[in-house]
Amino acid sequence: QVQLVESGGGLVQAGGSLSLSCAVSGLPFSTYAMGWFRQAPGEEREFVAAITYNGGRTYYADSVKGRFTISRDNAKKLVYLRMNSLKPEDTAVYTCARIKSGSPTMVSPYDYDYWGQGTQVTVSS
Repeated sequence: QVQLVESGGGLVQAGGSLSLSCAVSGLPFSTYAMGWFRQAPGEEREFVAAITYNGGRTYYADSVKGRFTISRDNAKKLVYLRMNSLKPEDTAVYTCARIKSGSPTMVSPYDYDYWGQGTQVTVSS
């Protein structure tokens, strides 16, 4: 059974921090890039961060660069998103995803084929 399960969301004040985790089971993990996306109410799903299969390269949306850090533990089949200096505009449902084989980029939702259910992050002002 394929599962991507996010955890770590919650309510935090502006300027605070949260760490999200995504546990992957039922499908190969260590040879695939992983990504985090977010979707606010009434908005399109947007790219947040991605990491290559071995963690050698990371990519970030401009809106989170310098504040968020993506990482992974291939032995535990986990991917993380550390979020610092949170802003109210970071409020969204955050979802992890596994990239499709052969995807040309890592920033479009269409590059990914397996998705978690998401975890809510709410940042109060």
